[in-house]
Amino acid sequence: MTDVHRTVDAIWKMESARIVAALTRMVRDVGVAEELAQDALVAALERWPESGIPDNPGAWLTTVAKRRAVDHIRRDRRLAEHGETLAHELAEQQRLDGDGDGGVDHDLESAESADPASEQDDVLRLMFVSCHSVLPTEARVALTLRLLGGLTASEIARAFLTAEPLIARRIATAKRTLAEERVPFELPDGAELTERLASVLEVVYLIFNEGYSATSGDDLMRPGLCLEALRLGRLLARSVPDEAEVHGLVALMEVHASRTAARTGPAGEPVPLHMQNRGRWDPLLIRRGFAAMLRARAAGTPGQPGPYVLQAAIAICHAQARTAEETDWARISGLYAALARLLPTAVVRLNQAVAVGMADGPAAGLALVDTLAPDPALRDYHLLPGVRGDLLLRLGRGEEARREFERAALLTRNAAESAYLTRRAEAIPVGDASTPTFGEAIDAFLAQDRLAPATARSYGQTLWRLRLALGVGMPLTSLTADQIAGAFRLSWGGVAASTWNRHRAAVRAFGAWTDTPDLDAAIPQRMPRRCRAPAPVPAPVPPGTAWPGEVEASLRERTLWTLLHESGSTVTALLALNVQDLDLPERRACLADRRSDRRGAWITWRSKTAALLSELLDGRTQGPVFLTDRRPGPARAGILGAADVCPQSGRGRLSYERAEFLCKSATGLALRQLRDWDGDGGRDGDGTEP
Repeated sequence: MTDVHRTVDAIWKMESARIVAALTRMVRDVGVAEELAQDALVAALERWPESGIPDNPGAWLTTVAKRRAVDHIRRDRRLAEHGETLAHELAEQQRLDGDGDGGVDHDLESAESADPASEQDDVLRLMFVSCHSVLPTEARVALTLRLLGGLTASEIARAFLTAEPLIARRIATAKRTLAEERVPFELPDGAELTERLASVLEVVYLIFNEGYSATSGDDLMRPGLCLEALRLGRLLARSVPDEAEVHGLVALMEVHASRTAARTGPAGEPVPLHMQNRGRWDPLLIRRGFAAMLRARAAGTPGQPGPYVLQAAIAICHAQARTAEETDWARISGLYAALARLLPTAVVRLNQAVAVGMADGPAAGLALVDTLAPDPALRDYHLLPGVRGDLLLRLGRGEEARREFERAALLTRNAAESAYLTRRAEAIPVGDASTPTFGEAIDAFLAQDRLAPATARSYGQTLWRLRLALGVGMPLTSLTADQIAGAFRLSWGGVAASTWNRHRAAVRAFGAWTDTPDLDAAIPQRMPRRCRAPAPVPAPVPPGTAWPGEVEASLRERTLWTLLHESGSTVTALLALNVQDLDLPERRACLADRRSDRRGAWITWRSKTAALLSELLDGRTQGPVFLTDRRPGPARAGILGAADVCPQSGRGRLSYERAEFLCKSATGLALRQLRDWDGDGGRDGDGTEP
């Protein structure tokens, strides 16, 4: 790449958002606006190497892009067939002509003197459009980075370690969706502004978090994403200065970003907060964070801070301490308690446990952590055993701490974190080295020559899941049937009888081989229920058939069945529901499936569903309502969008086929039959799926 091309690339990243926003206001289509802006970029790449870079390259790009837009409008006007389109174009042309007597020529001349306030409003409108709720979360992130950050599809793909064609398709689909849904290029106001702003903040924070703590890959951080999120956050704060949560998010990101240089060691390994060299924290970013926090407090309602302001206050507490020992953990613990009341997610409660462990002692923190252990949302979250290992180590229970660090290393997908956790485990002396560990026994069991490949693969799936749940360093002789049963239920509590019994058989075989025959004693065998053969036309439900309330099944299945019956909606629509679609106080949800004939309609439910939903969500605020039992494998994870994966647990959306299988296994009835079941042996409707 030549110097000119590098300069063009840098200028484009700085100016593209403003240019695309201005063009979107003219042509009312994000996709067309970006294409016209790209035309201007191509013109620059062709002319600047010969003519040199102009004095005001941003104005030059804007001028050329507006020429393209005017040509586009004139061309469309001649071809327009619909009165609405023609009216808009005429109005736009009148506006352009009204700017001066020279029309396009005047526009070219006045590009350098464009109103900065108007340009900023255009960029803000573009941000709200890119983060519109009609788009799934992963599409909002990709489109925002493309339109507001000026990143190419390949750059976004590299940042998120995914394929470029996938990102390109995601962006193209998002632009097409915005056009089909006729999303207006306007600034919302009132209650809609609050709702849309929350979506924008969520996208910006997602980008920052992925850069600050990469979920996968070799590096712990991706600084480019952090910088882009910071830029977007500062831009947003300038555009809506009266929103406390915006300033709170900016303060949070500024303070976190100030620790970038101190977060990793020479080999890229993570350095915990209390061990960081605070002299390497960036004082300028800290001061900017403090200033943003002051603006948040000035804009907010006293005594009613939002979640971003509370998180920023916690970050400020850390930044104010000159040493780790001077940290005001009592205040941080109180702030986390307030945050947990406002945002009672499992991750927030885990962070609260860390603060309690520092303020009130490791025993208090461990007690709080242990209440979270059965939570399915944290089943595969590596920080749960990581935090537990820290607390156990402080309590002098080194052997248990070592096993927790080993388990955390198995769960994380980030290479730097895995290596760090492994080193922490290896630093703790091993107790009785003569007794084989759980992991060693598993490896020896699976290495037997007498096991057929298919059997070894099946046993390996079962034991690998238990290894993640229990760790690998536990002495085999100390493993109890209750520990195995607890991990077993957490992993397969909601599966069909055949799957349950297959995993149970693996545990039984492992126990027999290791001379611990009672290892499966607390895992009773499940009797499979007889499934009815699927009928092409739904048959009437026979009298006496058990209603879900009488069937022993997991909370997820009972909630789905009850919601299906009380709402009368389709199975497809219910499985597509996201947590953010729900209006729990009003007992209703907006159907988000655009393929449905009932697009935009609301469904409602009654008290039984309300009680079950509250328990099922358990504080989750994002992601699908109905989740699978486990995280998707690598092959399936590559084709799932972010909207189909729970951001807290990493589990995917429950499929129609799986839900149908679970339903028939438990009751012998199809889901659509249960939907129409009136509770007295009859049916309410014709049982056909719309």
